[in-house]
Amino acid sequence: MTSLCSLPRLGVGLMYNPALPEFLHTDLDAIDFLEITSDMFWTDRGAGRSPRYEELESWIDVLEWTIRRRPVVAHNIGLSIGNAGRFDLEYVAHLAEWQRRYQFPWQSDHLSFAEVTAVDGSDQHAGVAVPLPYDHDVLDMLEARVQRFQQLVSVPLLLENSVYFVTFSDQDMTEPQFLNELTARTGCGVLLDLHNLYANARNHQFDAREFLEDLDVSRVVEAHIAGGTEFAGMYTDSHSGPCPEPVWQLLEYLIPRACNLRAVTFEFHDSYYGLLGPHGVRAQLVRARGMFSAS
Repeated sequence: MTSLCSLPRLGVGLMYNPALPEFLHTDLDAIDFLEITSDMFWTDRGAGRSPRYEELESWIDVLEWTIRRRPVVAHNIGLSIGNAGRFDLEYVAHLAEWQRRYQFPWQSDHLSFAEVTAVDGSDQHAGVAVPLPYDHDVLDMLEARVQRFQQLVSVPLLLENSVYFVTFSDQDMTEPQFLNELTARTGCGVLLDLHNLYANARNHQFDAREFLEDLDVSRVVEAHIAGGTEFAGMYTDSHSGPCPEPVWQLLEYLIPRACNLRAVTFEFHDSYYGLLGPHGVRAQLVRARGMFSAS
């Protein structure tokens, strides 16, 4: 498997969403790469179904048009790596097949779970990414799963730090300690979502820079930046337009310290494209590129 230090430096890119096909055709020069949420490109009929996955032709057309012109990386949402009841190897095998087809430099998913295996063995979907407690039992479970993923898919797996609105009591480790231990044991990387970090620091009143000082940032391969909104007394990761200034400050702080940082990805929800427009998207990419290119 490719080591993190050997991964290509991609630059600054966008997370694909349904508002972007025209932007890709008119403003492709604005991006160095495209990141896709792979699961949006197929319909999953459920474990054990044959065929389980039905690809969406119009979405595949966009992917194949883009991949002839720009690097593409895969950011998945279906791994649910923290589901204690089941690790979906059928899903991992599908990601491995896509890896053979499209040769992504790396793949990523979330350090969380959305599927919960019930007592009767059926899978229930939480509808949100549920964060994990940072304890030794969870670490042991994840170690085996990450190693198995990287054996089957053959490229590094990056795991993304989560937003959380409640905290677990009596955890064995802090979040940076947990990430440091997981990456040291498995060789996986971190997709550091700086907006998630900012949201957590704001909601739970800790210093985001101290988090970065405690984290082994040599394991950070990709950074996400985004915007958010206040809702019901909490600050949420809603991907609602431009990045707030504190996120830019965190990116500026991270870049010179993260020796294996290969990509910075701006993400926004498609419903906010009317607010941003192509010029607004470009402005976010230009600012990120100015920081990244200086490193």
